[in-house]
Amino acid sequence: MPRFSIFALARNALSGHRHWAPTWRDATPKPAYDIVIIGGGGHGLATAYYLASVHGITNIAVLEKGWIGGGNAGRNTTIIRSNYGLAGNTAFYEQSMKLWEGLEQELNYNVMVSQRGVLNLFHSDGQRDAYARRGNAMRMNGVDAELLDAGAVRQMAPFLNFDHARFPIMGGLLQRRGGTARHDAVVWGYARGASDRGVDIIQNCEVTGFSRAADGRITGVETTRGHIGAGKVGVAVAGNSSRVAAMAGLRLPIESHVLQAFVSEALKPTIPGVITFGAGHFYISQSDKGGLVFGGDIDGYNSYASRGNLPVLEDVCEGGMAIMPMIGRARLLRSWGGICDMTMDGSPIIDRAPVDGLYLNAGWCYGGFKATPASGWCFAHLLATDRPHPVAAAYRLDRFATGHVIDEKGQGAQANLH
Repeated sequence: MPRFSIFALARNALSGHRHWAPTWRDATPKPAYDIVIIGGGGHGLATAYYLASVHGITNIAVLEKGWIGGGNAGRNTTIIRSNYGLAGNTAFYEQSMKLWEGLEQELNYNVMVSQRGVLNLFHSDGQRDAYARRGNAMRMNGVDAELLDAGAVRQMAPFLNFDHARFPIMGGLLQRRGGTARHDAVVWGYARGASDRGVDIIQNCEVTGFSRAADGRITGVETTRGHIGAGKVGVAVAGNSSRVAAMAGLRLPIESHVLQAFVSEALKPTIPGVITFGAGHFYISQSDKGGLVFGGDIDGYNSYASRGNLPVLEDVCEGGMAIMPMIGRARLLRSWGGICDMTMDGSPIIDRAPVDGLYLNAGWCYGGFKATPASGWCFAHLLATDRPHPVAAAYRLDRFATGHVIDEKGQGAQANLH
Protein backbone atom coordinates (compact mmCIF):
# COMPACT_ATOMS: atom_id res chain seq x y z
CA MET A 1 0.00 0.00 0.00
CA PRO A 2 1.26 3.55 -0.66
CA ARG A 3 2.31 5.45 2.45
CA PHE A 4 0.24 8.35 3.68
CA SER A 5 2.03 11.69 4.00
CA ILE A 6 1.47 15.38 3.42
CA PHE A 7 3.03 14.94 -0.01
CA ALA A 8 0.66 12.09 -0.93
CA LEU A 9 -2.27 14.20 0.24
CA ALA A 10 -1.16 17.17 -1.88
CA ARG A 11 -0.47 14.99 -4.93
CA ASN A 12 -3.91 13.37 -4.76
CA ALA A 13 -5.61 16.70 -4.10
CA LEU A 14 -4.33 17.94 -7.47
CA SER A 15 -6.06 14.98 -9.17
CA GLY A 16 -9.34 15.42 -7.31
CA HIS A 17 -8.57 12.48 -5.03
CA ARG A 18 -9.41 10.05 -7.83
CA HIS A 19 -6.28 7.90 -7.60
CA TRP A 20 -6.16 6.69 -3.99
CA ALA A 21 -5.58 2.93 -3.75
CA PRO A 22 -8.08 0.80 -1.76
CA THR A 23 -7.24 0.69 1.93
CA TRP A 24 -7.08 -3.12 1.90
CA ARG A 25 -7.59 -6.02 -0.51
CA ASP A 26 -11.04 -7.60 -0.43
CA ALA A 27 -9.72 -11.11 -0.94
CA THR A 28 -11.29 -14.30 -2.30
CA PRO A 29 -10.84 -17.27 0.05
CA LYS A 30 -8.15 -19.83 -0.73
CA PRO A 31 -8.73 -23.55 0.00
CA ALA A 32 -6.61 -23.47 3.17
CA TYR A 33 -4.47 -21.27 5.43
CA ASP A 34 -1.99 -21.75 8.23
CA ILE A 35 -4.24 -19.70 10.52
CA VAL A 36 -7.86 -18.65 10.13
CA ILE A 37 -9.14 -15.87 12.40
CA ILE A 38 -12.90 -15.65 12.81
CA GLY A 39 -13.93 -12.03 13.35
CA GLY A 40 -12.89 -8.96 11.38
CA GLY A 41 -13.12 -6.47 14.23
CA GLY A 42 -10.26 -4.71 15.94
CA HIS A 43 -9.05 -7.76 17.89
CA GLY A 44 -9.09 -10.13 14.93
CA LEU A 45 -7.39 -7.69 12.57
CA ALA A 46 -4.81 -6.66 15.18
CA THR A 47 -4.02 -10.34 15.72
CA ALA A 48 -3.50 -10.87 11.99
CA TYR A 49 -1.35 -7.75 11.75
CA TYR A 50 0.97 -8.78 14.59
CA LEU A 51 1.17 -12.37 13.35
CA ALA A 52 2.47 -10.98 10.07
CA SER A 53 4.61 -8.10 11.33
CA VAL A 54 6.08 -9.67 14.49
CA HIS A 55 6.00 -13.43 13.88
CA GLY A 56 6.38 -13.52 10.09
CA ILE A 57 3.26 -15.64 9.52
CA THR A 58 1.36 -14.31 6.52
CA ASN A 59 -0.69 -17.27 5.24
CA ILE A 60 -3.67 -16.02 7.23
CA ALA A 61 -7.33 -15.36 6.54
CA VAL A 62 -9.54 -13.03 8.58
CA LEU A 63 -13.20 -13.95 8.10
CA GLU A 64 -15.86 -11.30 8.70
CA LYS A 65 -19.54 -12.17 8.40
CA GLY A 66 -20.43 -8.60 7.41
CA TRP A 67 -18.09 -5.79 6.49
CA ILE A 68 -14.98 -4.47 8.21
CA GLY A 69 -15.96 -2.04 10.96
CA GLY A 70 -19.63 -3.01 10.88
CA GLY A 71 -19.84 -4.75 14.25
CA ASN A 72 -18.79 -3.76 17.77
CA ALA A 73 -15.73 -1.97 16.40
CA GLY A 74 -18.00 0.90 15.33
CA ARG A 75 -20.32 0.68 18.34
CA ASN A 76 -18.19 1.73 21.31
CA THR A 77 -17.38 4.98 23.07
CA THR A 78 -13.72 5.21 21.94
CA ILE A 79 -12.10 5.37 25.42
CA ILE A 80 -8.54 4.14 25.94
CA ARG A 81 -6.97 3.81 29.40
CA SER A 82 -4.79 1.57 31.55
CA ASN A 83 -6.07 2.51 35.02
CA TYR A 84 -6.58 -1.06 36.23
CA GLY A 85 -5.56 -2.03 39.74
CA LEU A 86 -5.46 -5.83 39.94
CA ALA A 87 -2.54 -8.07 39.07
CA GLY A 88 -3.32 -9.78 35.80
CA ASN A 89 -4.95 -6.66 34.35
CA THR A 90 -2.54 -3.82 35.13
CA ALA A 91 0.39 -5.00 33.00
CA PHE A 92 -1.86 -6.06 30.13
CA TYR A 93 -3.69 -2.76 29.77
CA GLU A 94 -0.46 -0.80 30.20
CA GLN A 95 0.99 -2.85 27.34
CA SER A 96 -2.04 -1.80 25.33
CA MET A 97 -1.54 1.86 26.24
CA LYS A 98 2.09 1.75 25.14
CA LEU A 99 1.03 0.25 21.82
CA TRP A 100 -1.66 2.94 21.45
CA GLU A 101 0.98 5.63 21.94
CA GLY A 102 2.95 4.47 18.90
CA LEU A 103 0.14 3.05 16.81
CA GLU A 104 -0.23 5.82 14.25
CA GLN A 105 3.46 5.69 13.40
CA GLU A 106 3.40 1.88 13.41
CA LEU A 107 0.46 1.67 11.00
CA ASN A 108 1.11 4.88 9.03
CA TYR A 109 -2.57 5.60 9.60
CA ASN A 110 -4.34 8.33 11.56
CA VAL A 111 -6.33 6.55 14.25
CA MET A 112 -6.83 9.86 16.07
CA VAL A 113 -5.33 8.87 19.43
CA SER A 114 -6.00 11.79 21.78
CA GLN A 115 -4.46 11.47 25.25
CA ARG A 116 -6.69 14.05 26.86
CA GLY A 117 -6.92 12.24 30.21
CA VAL A 118 -9.40 10.01 32.05
CA LEU A 119 -10.81 11.30 35.35
CA ASN A 120 -12.72 8.94 37.68
CA LEU A 121 -14.71 10.96 40.23
CA PHE A 122 -15.19 9.78 43.81
CA HIS A 123 -17.96 10.79 46.19
CA SER A 124 -17.20 9.21 49.58
CA ASP A 125 -14.33 8.50 51.94
CA GLY A 126 -14.48 4.80 51.16
CA GLN A 127 -14.38 5.40 47.42
CA ARG A 128 -11.45 7.78 47.86
CA ASP A 129 -9.54 5.08 49.72
CA ALA A 130 -10.33 2.54 46.98
CA TYR A 131 -9.08 4.93 44.30
CA ALA A 132 -5.96 5.66 46.35
CA ARG A 133 -5.22 1.92 46.47
CA ARG A 134 -5.82 1.58 42.74
CA GLY A 135 -3.60 4.59 42.02
CA ASN A 136 -0.82 3.16 44.20
CA ALA A 137 -1.07 -0.20 42.42
CA MET A 138 -0.86 1.59 39.07
CA ARG A 139 2.23 3.58 40.04
CA MET A 140 3.93 0.48 41.43
CA ASN A 141 3.52 -1.03 37.96
CA GLY A 142 4.85 2.02 36.15
CA VAL A 143 1.44 3.42 35.21
CA ASP A 144 0.73 7.12 35.70
CA ALA A 145 -1.94 8.02 38.28
CA GLU A 146 -2.80 11.16 40.26
CA LEU A 147 -5.23 11.40 43.18
CA LEU A 148 -6.92 14.81 43.04
CA ASP A 149 -8.89 16.64 45.70
CA ALA A 150 -12.11 18.51 44.98
CA GLY A 151 -10.27 21.77 44.31
CA ALA A 152 -8.07 20.23 41.65
CA VAL A 153 -11.08 18.58 39.99
CA ARG A 154 -12.97 21.90 40.04
CA GLN A 155 -10.03 23.57 38.32
CA MET A 156 -10.10 20.94 35.55
CA ALA A 157 -13.88 20.73 35.15
CA PRO A 158 -15.62 23.76 36.71
CA PHE A 159 -18.91 22.85 35.01
CA LEU A 160 -19.46 19.81 37.28
CA ASN A 161 -22.02 19.98 40.08
CA PHE A 162 -19.94 20.57 43.20
CA ASP A 163 -22.35 22.56 45.35
CA HIS A 164 -25.83 21.06 45.03
CA ALA A 165 -25.22 17.42 44.20
CA ARG A 166 -26.85 14.46 45.89
CA PHE A 167 -23.41 12.80 45.72
CA PRO A 168 -20.87 15.61 46.33
CA ILE A 169 -17.68 15.42 44.29
CA MET A 170 -14.81 14.90 46.72
CA GLY A 171 -12.03 14.36 44.17
CA GLY A 172 -10.92 12.00 41.46
CA LEU A 173 -8.30 9.61 40.15
CA LEU A 174 -6.68 10.97 37.00
CA GLN A 175 -4.71 9.13 34.33
CA ARG A 176 -3.40 11.83 32.01
CA ARG A 177 -2.21 9.32 29.39
CA GLY A 178 -5.73 7.99 28.94
CA GLY A 179 -8.10 9.44 26.40
CA THR A 180 -9.84 8.43 23.18
CA ALA A 181 -9.16 7.06 19.71
CA ARG A 182 -11.27 6.84 16.54
CA HIS A 183 -12.82 3.35 16.71
CA ASP A 184 -13.40 2.66 13.02
CA ALA A 185 -10.06 4.18 11.99
CA VAL A 186 -8.33 1.66 14.29
CA VAL A 187 -10.02 -1.18 12.41
CA TRP A 188 -9.19 0.31 9.00
CA GLY A 189 -5.57 0.89 10.02
CA TYR A 190 -5.03 -2.68 11.18
CA ALA A 191 -6.84 -4.01 8.09
CA ARG A 192 -4.57 -1.95 5.84
CA GLY A 193 -1.43 -3.08 7.67
CA ALA A 194 -2.41 -6.75 7.65
CA SER A 195 -3.47 -6.73 4.00
CA ASP A 196 -0.25 -5.01 3.01
CA ARG A 197 1.66 -7.93 4.57
CA GLY A 198 -0.25 -10.59 2.65
CA VAL A 199 -3.15 -11.38 4.98
CA ASP A 200 -6.44 -12.19 3.20
CA ILE A 201 -9.35 -10.17 4.59
CA ILE A 202 -12.57 -11.87 3.50
CA GLN A 203 -15.80 -9.96 4.04
CA ASN A 204 -19.37 -11.30 3.87
CA CYS A 205 -18.09 -14.73 4.91
CA GLU A 206 -20.03 -16.10 7.87
CA VAL A 207 -18.74 -19.17 9.68
CA THR A 208 -21.44 -21.83 10.00
CA GLY A 209 -19.46 -24.68 11.55
CA PHE A 210 -16.11 -26.38 12.11
CA SER A 211 -14.55 -29.33 10.31
CA ARG A 212 -12.73 -31.84 12.50
CA ALA A 213 -10.35 -34.74 12.14
CA ALA A 214 -11.07 -38.21 13.51
CA ASP A 215 -9.30 -37.32 16.76
CA GLY A 216 -11.48 -34.22 17.24
CA ARG A 217 -8.92 -31.65 16.18
CA ILE A 218 -10.25 -28.59 14.35
CA THR A 219 -9.04 -28.70 10.74
CA GLY A 220 -10.99 -25.84 9.20
CA VAL A 221 -14.24 -23.93 9.05
CA GLU A 222 -17.44 -24.19 7.08
CA THR A 223 -18.61 -20.82 5.77
CA THR A 224 -21.21 -19.25 3.53
CA ARG A 225 -18.43 -19.10 0.92
CA GLY A 226 -17.43 -22.74 1.23
CA HIS A 227 -15.02 -24.85 3.27
CA ILE A 228 -11.71 -23.27 4.32
CA GLY A 229 -8.99 -25.47 5.78
CA ALA A 230 -6.84 -24.25 8.66
CA GLY A 231 -3.87 -25.38 10.71
CA LYS A 232 -5.20 -23.29 13.61
CA VAL A 233 -8.42 -21.35 14.13
CA GLY A 234 -8.65 -18.25 16.33
CA VAL A 235 -12.01 -16.96 17.51
CA ALA A 236 -12.30 -13.19 18.12
CA VAL A 237 -16.00 -12.45 17.70
CA ALA A 238 -16.83 -10.41 20.84
CA GLY A 239 -20.51 -10.75 21.76
CA ASN A 240 -20.94 -13.79 19.53
CA SER A 241 -18.23 -15.81 21.30
CA SER A 242 -20.69 -18.23 22.91
CA ARG A 243 -22.50 -18.90 19.63
CA VAL A 244 -19.32 -19.61 17.67
CA ALA A 245 -17.82 -21.72 20.48
CA ALA A 246 -21.04 -23.75 20.63
CA MET A 247 -20.39 -24.88 17.05
CA ALA A 248 -17.29 -26.60 18.43
CA GLY A 249 -19.20 -28.13 21.33
CA LEU A 250 -18.01 -25.62 23.96
CA ARG A 251 -20.10 -23.87 26.56
CA LEU A 252 -18.23 -20.76 27.67
CA PRO A 253 -18.56 -18.96 31.06
CA ILE A 254 -19.95 -15.97 29.18
CA GLU A 255 -23.24 -14.15 28.78
CA SER A 256 -23.97 -11.64 26.01
CA HIS A 257 -25.58 -8.32 26.89
CA VAL A 258 -26.32 -5.11 25.01
CA LEU A 259 -24.25 -2.05 25.95
CA GLN A 260 -25.83 1.18 24.77
CA ALA A 261 -24.06 4.41 23.86
CA PHE A 262 -25.29 7.87 22.97
CA VAL A 263 -24.14 10.98 21.11
CA SER A 264 -25.51 14.50 21.50
CA GLU A 265 -25.66 17.29 18.96
CA ALA A 266 -22.35 19.03 18.25
CA LEU A 267 -21.33 21.60 20.86
CA LYS A 268 -18.42 23.98 21.27
CA PRO A 269 -15.46 22.48 23.20
CA THR A 270 -16.82 21.76 26.66
CA ILE A 271 -15.37 18.62 28.22
CA PRO A 272 -11.56 18.48 28.42
CA GLY A 273 -11.19 14.69 28.64
CA VAL A 274 -13.06 11.58 29.74
CA ILE A 275 -15.03 11.88 32.99
CA THR A 276 -16.76 9.08 34.91
CA PHE A 277 -19.36 9.28 37.66
CA GLY A 278 -18.39 7.40 40.81
CA ALA A 279 -21.84 7.09 42.41
CA GLY A 280 -23.36 5.43 39.37
CA HIS A 281 -22.24 4.12 36.01
CA PHE A 282 -21.86 7.05 33.62
CA TYR A 283 -18.95 8.10 31.44
CA ILE A 284 -18.65 10.96 28.98
CA SER A 285 -16.21 12.57 26.57
CA GLN A 286 -16.47 14.96 23.64
CA SER A 287 -15.66 13.91 20.09
CA ASP A 288 -13.61 15.97 17.66
CA LYS A 289 -16.87 16.78 15.85
CA GLY A 290 -18.29 18.28 19.05
CA GLY A 291 -20.80 15.61 20.07
CA LEU A 292 -20.93 14.46 23.69
CA VAL A 293 -20.31 10.69 23.69
CA PHE A 294 -21.63 8.90 26.77
CA GLY A 295 -22.89 5.61 28.15
CA GLY A 296 -23.40 3.54 31.28
CA ASP A 297 -24.46 0.05 32.34
CA ILE A 298 -25.22 -2.96 30.20
CA ASP A 299 -28.89 -3.84 29.71
CA GLY A 300 -30.21 -6.10 32.44
CA TYR A 301 -31.02 -9.10 30.26
CA ASN A 302 -29.22 -11.38 27.81
CA SER A 303 -29.51 -10.41 24.16
CA TYR A 304 -27.80 -10.65 20.78
CA ALA A 305 -29.75 -7.65 19.43
CA SER A 306 -27.78 -4.48 18.71
CA ARG A 307 -30.46 -2.18 20.05
CA GLY A 308 -31.19 -0.74 23.46
CA ASN A 309 -34.16 0.16 25.61
CA LEU A 310 -35.60 3.09 27.53
CA PRO A 311 -34.72 2.12 31.15
CA VAL A 312 -30.98 2.19 30.42
CA LEU A 313 -31.36 5.49 28.57
CA GLU A 314 -33.10 6.94 31.61
CA ASP A 315 -30.42 5.61 33.97
CA VAL A 316 -27.58 6.99 31.85
CA CYS A 317 -29.22 10.41 31.59
CA GLU A 318 -29.81 10.46 35.35
CA GLY A 319 -26.11 9.84 35.92
CA GLY A 320 -25.19 12.65 33.56
CA MET A 321 -27.60 15.07 35.20
CA ALA A 322 -26.27 14.16 38.64
CA ILE A 323 -22.75 15.39 37.93
CA MET A 324 -23.32 18.00 35.20
CA PRO A 325 -26.91 19.33 35.01
CA MET A 326 -26.06 21.37 31.92
CA ILE A 327 -26.16 18.14 29.87
CA GLY A 328 -29.95 18.33 30.16
CA ARG A 329 -29.95 21.16 27.61
CA ALA A 330 -28.17 19.12 24.92
CA ARG A 331 -30.30 17.30 22.37
CA LEU A 332 -29.67 13.62 21.75
CA LEU A 333 -28.56 12.97 18.19
CA ARG A 334 -28.35 9.17 18.05
CA SER A 335 -27.90 6.00 20.09
CA TRP A 336 -26.86 2.44 19.37
CA GLY A 337 -26.09 -0.87 21.03
CA GLY A 338 -23.09 -3.20 20.90
CA ILE A 339 -23.03 -6.80 22.12
CA CYS A 340 -20.70 -7.41 25.07
CA ASP A 341 -19.51 -10.88 26.04
CA MET A 342 -19.51 -10.68 29.84
CA THR A 343 -17.44 -13.13 31.87
CA MET A 344 -18.11 -13.91 35.53
CA ASP A 345 -15.21 -11.79 36.77
CA GLY A 346 -15.32 -8.98 34.21
CA SER A 347 -11.95 -9.94 32.72
CA PRO A 348 -11.16 -11.53 29.35
CA ILE A 349 -10.05 -14.93 28.08
CA ILE A 350 -7.00 -15.40 25.81
CA ASP A 351 -6.26 -19.11 25.82
CA ARG A 352 -6.21 -22.38 23.92
CA ALA A 353 -9.62 -24.02 23.88
CA PRO A 354 -10.18 -27.56 25.22
CA VAL A 355 -10.66 -28.53 21.57
CA ASP A 356 -7.29 -29.01 19.84
CA GLY A 357 -6.61 -26.47 17.10
CA LEU A 358 -9.02 -23.86 18.47
CA TYR A 359 -7.95 -20.67 20.27
CA LEU A 360 -10.16 -18.19 22.14
CA ASN A 361 -10.07 -14.41 22.44
CA ALA A 362 -13.27 -13.53 24.27
CA GLY A 363 -14.99 -12.09 27.33
CA TRP A 364 -13.93 -8.46 26.96
CA CYS A 365 -16.89 -7.02 28.86
CA TYR A 366 -16.36 -3.24 29.07
CA GLY A 367 -12.66 -3.40 28.16
CA GLY A 368 -12.68 -4.49 24.53
CA PHE A 369 -11.83 -1.35 22.59
CA LYS A 370 -9.08 -0.08 24.86
CA ALA A 371 -7.51 -3.56 24.81
CA THR A 372 -7.36 -3.82 21.01
CA PRO A 373 -3.58 -3.48 20.46
CA ALA A 374 -2.52 -5.68 23.39
CA SER A 375 -5.24 -8.21 22.63
CA GLY A 376 -3.93 -8.60 19.09
CA TRP A 377 -0.32 -8.66 20.29
CA CYS A 378 -0.97 -11.38 22.90
CA PHE A 379 -3.36 -13.46 20.81
CA ALA A 380 -0.84 -13.43 17.95
CA HIS A 381 1.85 -14.63 20.38
CA LEU A 382 -0.41 -17.46 21.56
CA LEU A 383 -1.30 -18.56 18.01
CA ALA A 384 2.31 -18.39 16.84
CA THR A 385 3.99 -20.08 19.82
CA ASP A 386 1.25 -22.03 21.63
CA ARG A 387 2.33 -20.23 24.80
CA PRO A 388 0.53 -17.37 26.56
CA HIS A 389 2.20 -13.98 26.44
CA PRO A 390 3.48 -13.02 29.93
CA VAL A 391 1.16 -10.01 30.28
CA ALA A 392 -1.87 -12.16 29.38
CA ALA A 393 -0.91 -15.27 31.36
CA ALA A 394 -3.74 -14.74 33.86
CA TYR A 395 -6.44 -14.81 31.17
CA ARG A 396 -6.78 -18.60 31.30
CA LEU A 397 -10.11 -20.23 30.53
CA ASP A 398 -9.83 -22.62 33.48
CA ARG A 399 -9.51 -19.84 36.08
CA PHE A 400 -13.26 -20.03 36.64
CA ALA A 401 -12.90 -23.70 37.62
CA THR A 402 -9.80 -23.21 39.77
CA GLY A 403 -10.92 -19.98 41.47
CA HIS A 404 -8.12 -17.77 40.10
CA VAL A 405 -10.53 -15.07 38.98
CA ILE A 406 -9.54 -11.45 38.28
CA ASP A 407 -12.53 -9.71 39.78
CA GLU A 408 -11.78 -6.15 38.67
CA LYS A 409 -15.49 -5.50 38.24
CA GLY A 410 -17.64 -8.61 38.38
CA GLN A 411 -20.49 -8.47 35.88
CA GLY A 412 -23.13 -10.83 34.59
CA ALA A 413 -22.62 -14.43 33.66
CA GLN A 414 -23.40 -17.62 35.44
CA ALA A 415 -20.95 -20.42 36.18
CA ASN A 416 -21.09 -22.48 33.01
CA LEU A 417 -17.63 -24.04 33.06
CA HIS A 418 -17.59 -27.74 33.91
